[in-house]
Amino acid sequence: MLYANTLEPELARMRHAAAGMYEDERASINLCLDAKAITQASSTAKRFKGCQLLIIVGIGGSDLGTIAIQEAILGRQHNLVSKPTVLYADTVDPHAMWTTNAILTQHLRSKKRVVVNIISKSGKTTETIANAQVLLTTLEHYQKKRWKESVVITADEGSPLWDMAAEQNILALSIPKKVGGRYSVLSAVGLFPLAVMGVNIKKLMDGAAHMRAACLKEDPKENPAMLRAAMLMHAWHRGKNVADQFFFSVDLEGVGKWYRQLMGESIGKEWNRDHTKRIHVGMTPTVSIGSTDLHSMAQLYFGGPNDKFYTIATVNEWKKDVRLPKNHPFAPLVPNIQGKQLSTIMGAIQQAVLSTLRSIERPHCVITLPSLKEESIGALLQMHMMEMMYLGALLQVNPFDQPNVET
Repeated sequence: MLYANTLEPELARMRHAAAGMYEDERASINLCLDAKAITQASSTAKRFKGCQLLIIVGIGGSDLGTIAIQEAILGRQHNLVSKPTVLYADTVDPHAMWTTNAILTQHLRSKKRVVVNIISKSGKTTETIANAQVLLTTLEHYQKKRWKESVVITADEGSPLWDMAAEQNILALSIPKKVGGRYSVLSAVGLFPLAVMGVNIKKLMDGAAHMRAACLKEDPKENPAMLRAAMLMHAWHRGKNVADQFFFSVDLEGVGKWYRQLMGESIGKEWNRDHTKRIHVGMTPTVSIGSTDLHSMAQLYFGGPNDKFYTIATVNEWKKDVRLPKNHPFAPLVPNIQGKQLSTIMGAIQQAVLSTLRSIERPHCVITLPSLKEESIGALLQMHMMEMMYLGALLQVNPFDQPNVET
C-alpha cells in the first residue's frame, strides 16, 4: 500500500500508546477499554433515572460527539418521541439560550426532574461558563438548596471548573488529561449523557474496541484507519482539498459535523509538527446528506471542479422501513416505484451516485455500516479518530493541538 512505510513509525507509536493507558497524547485510543469509566458513567446516570430533561452545556468537542451518537442511534427526532428531552447549550446565541432557559423553567415549575451536565475540558470555556451561569441561576431559583443535586460537571481534574465543583460540593466526572477535546467522546464527556438517554454505552465501547484492534494491525490492508489516511493523503497530493462526508442517512449528519471538527482542528495546520517550517496544510471537511443534497449540491459535485474526495456512507439495515402503496392517485407521477420500500429507492439512488462518481472519475470510498446501532457507531467514530492520527503523521503535523484556535 502507498505510504505504508511512511506510516510504520506512527503505527509503532500507536501500539506503544495502546500498551499503556493515559500516558500518551494518543491516549484516546484506550478510552474504549476503560471499564471503570463505563461503570462510573452508568452508575451516575442511574441517579437521574426518570429525568424528563437533560441539558448538555458544552461546545465543540464537549458536545459534538454526543450529538453524533445520540442522533445516529436514537434518531434526530428523538425529542418528539422519547424522554428525556435533550437540549444542547452550545452557543451564546441570545434567543437560543433564552429558549433553552424557558424550557428548563417550564420543567422546574411542573416539578419535573432535570439534569444539567456542564462540560469543559479546560474548565474556563467562555460560552460554556456563560450559559452555565444562566441555567444554574434558574435551577437555584426553583430548587433552592437542592439545586446542586441536578448538576453534573465534567472537566479535567485540577481545572478551574473541577475545583469549583469541589468547592460547591457538586458531582464531577473527570476527563483524562492526555485526551484532547475532539477525541473525548468515549470518555465521561459522552458516556454519562448518553447513558442518561438510554444508549447502551457498553455496546458502544465494544464496537470501538473491536475497531481499535483492527486499526492497530500491522498489515495496512487490514487496518481501516491506515487505509483511510492513505486515501486522503493520496487525494490531497492530487489537489483534492475538500473531504466531503456524504451520508445516506439523515441520522448521520451529526457524525459529519463531529468529523468536521476532528479533521479541521487535527490537520489544518500552519506549522509542521516541530514548528520548523510554515506549511499551511489541510483539507476542508464538508457534510452532505443523501438524497437531500443531490438536489442542492450534485451539480457542483458532478460538474464543478474536481477538487474533492468523497466518503459515501451507507447503511445495510435500517431501523424501520416504509412501503409505498400500490394503487395511489399519485402513482402515475413517478412510474416504477409503487409497492417498493423506501430502502429500495434509497439503495437505487446510492448506486446511481456511485456509478456517476466512477464514470466521471471523481475519487471516493464507501463505508458501509451494518446498522445504526451502538456497535457500528462506536466502531465508526473510533476508526475516524485513529485515521486522523495516521493522517497527521503523513502530513507531518500535530493532530492533537489547535494553536490557532487558542490565538
